[in-house]
Amino acid sequence: MPAAVEAERQPTYTPALTVLTSLFFVWGLLTSLNDILVPHLKAIFTLSYLQAMLIQFCFFGAYFIMSLPAGYLVEKVGYRLAIVTGLCASAAGCLAFYPAAAARSYPLFLAALFVLASGITLLQVAANPCVASLGSEQSAPSRLNLSQAFNALGTTLGPLLGAALILSEPVAGAAAQDAVHTVKGPYLLLAALLLMSAAAFSRFQLPAAVAGSSAPRGARDGSGPAPEQGRQPGLLRHRHLLLGTIAIFLYVGAEVSIGSVLVNFMAQPEIGGLSERTAGSYLALYWGAAMVGRFIGAALLRMFDAGRVLACCALGAVLLLVASMSFSGHLAMSAALAVGLCNSIMFPTIFALAIAELGPRTGEGSGLLCMAIVGGAIVPLIMGFVADQSGLTAAFCVPLVCYVYIVHYGLAGHRVR
Repeated sequence: MPAAVEAERQPTYTPALTVLTSLFFVWGLLTSLNDILVPHLKAIFTLSYLQAMLIQFCFFGAYFIMSLPAGYLVEKVGYRLAIVTGLCASAAGCLAFYPAAAARSYPLFLAALFVLASGITLLQVAANPCVASLGSEQSAPSRLNLSQAFNALGTTLGPLLGAALILSEPVAGAAAQDAVHTVKGPYLLLAALLLMSAAAFSRFQLPAAVAGSSAPRGARDGSGPAPEQGRQPGLLRHRHLLLGTIAIFLYVGAEVSIGSVLVNFMAQPEIGGLSERTAGSYLALYWGAAMVGRFIGAALLRMFDAGRVLACCALGAVLLLVASMSFSGHLAMSAALAVGLCNSIMFPTIFALAIAELGPRTGEGSGLLCMAIVGGAIVPLIMGFVADQSGLTAAFCVPLVCYVYIVHYGLAGHRVR
């Protein structure tokens, strides 16, 4: 009888994990559509690579600006309400694409992307630590990789959707700006999906042990000091968190930079000579490889040390980028696309290693790591500048340097001291 009672008290996390995983799919879809917007709006508004990368700058810049406010909101209202708010904000950003297209205004597109990304930031800050806490800390990397596999499913379908709907019309000649209207339909559909998801989450109850757990107990029930009163100083003294923050910055920057230029890279005569629509479809292989790798990684991380797996993947990315810069034709194209497979386990593994043993400060650490996603805003600008000056192939040296650092983090930098 006591054993039966004890079994009944064991928390069942499967429903919560299943529902939260759907969020990873949604923001993956939205994020990868940027890789279609970059070449599309670049052609419509006759932009340089540096100007076109402002799309990623505004999108990922929101992570830096909104992560701390998002972290405090999660601590204040709990996971469920924070997730609903994030979904509604993302829907508002998608709806703003309609007036931006009607006005044919690049600045309005950038503003809409910032609002959209602000909502996704709130989803990230809430969902990542929530998934990590649904079980033991030891199995957190595997659990996050499983959820991120569905994020990769979204990023795989995003380019296919974008290539079919957004790149459906050729952008050339006097009618080039008319092609801007192709973004209206897809983003209106996404807004409807986000609002329906918000309605569903408003009725879903997360386990009591999980909701609001990003804040220290004393900050939630009044029995102790709030984080800013006695616990805020010294967070970055956790060396593995500090170095992990840098690793997230560089990883996201590298992944976004490569995805942003792949359509134009594959369209070059000496590489693939593909049309933008065909190249956009091939882009799904970059994100699809990440999806496959995350399913495999979720299993491998149960058998091997997470740091060593991370270092091996980063080294593979370095070698593939060297190949894409050294060769031409389909070999260079295939090598660049295969970097997606190496990317597969990097974000969730770095995230899990960086928040390890933070205890009640896990929520603060999560907010800091989500701020580091601003690398997706800064590194693409650097790559765009190099591409304008030296060409796309030479610009691959920028993400290559990022992956070299991640090799170091996987081998030594993640160790808790």
